[in-house]
Amino acid sequence: MKDVLIYKDYISSVHFNAEDEVFYGKIEGIDDLVLFEGNTVGELKQAFEDSIDDYIQTCKKYNKDIEKSYKGSFNVRINPDLHKKVTRAAIKMGLSLNQFMQKAVEDELNHIEVRI
Repeated sequence: MKDVLIYKDYISSVHFNAEDEVFYGKIEGIDDLVLFEGNTVGELKQAFEDSIDDYIQTCKKYNKDIEKSYKGSFNVRINPDLHKKVTRAAIKMGLSLNQFMQKAVEDELNHIEVRI
């Protein structure tokens, strides 16, 4: 599993820049670009939490939605042979391709330990 930080139900990516010797991250799942950094893991975590708190406060101040809105649709590119197999499996199960993929995603989420 990729390294992430979680605070107040917000999640961030975590990276390391070897040249600058700094940890940095980006708050995911929001419409704005919010970056943070630290020289140690502790500093990185504190910068992340401070960034979340500041972002929430700024959004409230300007009456802006805090979280990104999702349409419920996204494109997925897969190998054509896999596409064929998935389509055939969906037909055999009496499902549309969308129903099959939704079930597959739900099943996968039920099997992994990810705090969402």
